[in-house]
Amino acid sequence: MIRSFDTLETELSRLPPLRVVVAGADDGVVLQAMKAAAETGQISTAILVGAAEEIGRQIPPALGAIAQIIDAPQAGSCAATAVAAIQNGAGDVLVKGSVNSADYLRAVVDRTSGLRRSEVLSNLTLAEMPSLDRLVGATDNGIIPAPTLAQKRAILQNALPLFAGLGIPCPRVAAIAASEKVTSRQPATTDAAQLAAESRAGELGDIRVDGPFGYDVALSPAAAHRKGLQDSAVAGRADLILFPTIESGNATVKAWKLHGAARTASIVLGASVPVLLNSRSDGIEQRRLGLVLAQAVRKGQTLPRQ
Repeated sequence: MIRSFDTLETELSRLPPLRVVVAGADDGVVLQAMKAAAETGQISTAILVGAAEEIGRQIPPALGAIAQIIDAPQAGSCAATAVAAIQNGAGDVLVKGSVNSADYLRAVVDRTSGLRRSEVLSNLTLAEMPSLDRLVGATDNGIIPAPTLAQKRAILQNALPLFAGLGIPCPRVAAIAASEKVTSRQPATTDAAQLAAESRAGELGDIRVDGPFGYDVALSPAAAHRKGLQDSAVAGRADLILFPTIESGNATVKAWKLHGAARTASIVLGASVPVLLNSRSDGIEQRRLGLVLAQAVRKGQTLPRQ
């Protein structure tokens, strides 16, 4: 099991470097993150799409040596041009820069020219925190406001290649809710119970889901024991938390960062290539660690399913 981002980077350093395509590369933080990735050998080439004059003004020399700049100053055409470069086989990972998130995702999910492979795209954030002895993931915390039961199944399937790349071929998933009691008044509890039943029946594949669990039960063995759930294979030992709404997932991940001293990285799953959808507030390290997750996904996609 990979227990830290440093260990993960060491493990993945043996893999071939990535070719990135950046939509909206006229962004200083993104360019610095790509520079850092180039210097550490994470990337071998970079296609930088956006306002060419501004990109040329800001691009660091270390990145310029491996970069191709494509002029596309308008947001819609910028995102579409970047996606087209991926479709043409010129890149392994799509990276969001200054382009608007809505335009970016619209180009990714376009039914004729986009990259969507799964029924849904889903965001997953992986975190390393001093309070845990392992990496833990949260999903979906960035794209689907209130996933249906069918969408939750798709979200879980989207996560499998990433966890395979992390050395966890059968991740333990806690489907959380406000209570461990199943009630029709709280759809999160009925969805969690249904997913747990499907997992036990082997209907979800290489994944172990249990719930409904409160957040404490998902991550704390002591809380699981106090609530009589110590016999669960997931309670207190979750690798991934499945949130019932985007608000709960988004708020939890931000609390990890603000109060939990967490190092985090995020990735969008469900497309034909890994997609990075960083917030404007994310710094150089978070963006570079997103590329580490992209490498893990690509590794996981090559491994045989159990």
